[in-house]
Amino acid sequence: QVQLVESGGGLVQAGGSLRLSCAASGRTFSSYVMGWFRQAPGKEREFVAGISRRGGSTEYATSVKGRFTISRDNAKNTVNLQMNSLQPEDTAVYYCAAGRGLGYGPSLYDYWGQGTQVTVSS
Repeated sequence: QVQLVESGGGLVQAGGSLRLSCAASGRTFSSYVMGWFRQAPGKEREFVAGISRRGGSTEYATSVKGRFTISRDNAKNTVNLQMNSLQPEDTAVYYCAAGRGLGYGPSLYDYWGQGTQVTVSS
């Protein structure tokens, strides 16, 4: 198993940046694909970005491509999400997830963090 703890959320003005981090427990971090999802009030949880086990492949939702960057450090058991040019529509709770396959579906991911709130004011 792996436990995930997100940090780095907060309140930022439109056009600003935030960097989310996710710390994972356990010695098998590098065996998991990692992803970031988000869920806004009244909406379904949606895929934001994912990264392969060694970091060689990444995927992004169309809505964040070119603005967000996912990265991982297997030596430190961490995965990060650098978010630039934030917009009010990016407001959501952001979740870190560990899974078996790189993709958009939440069902691909077996372990989830508790989430961190990101609020973007206009």
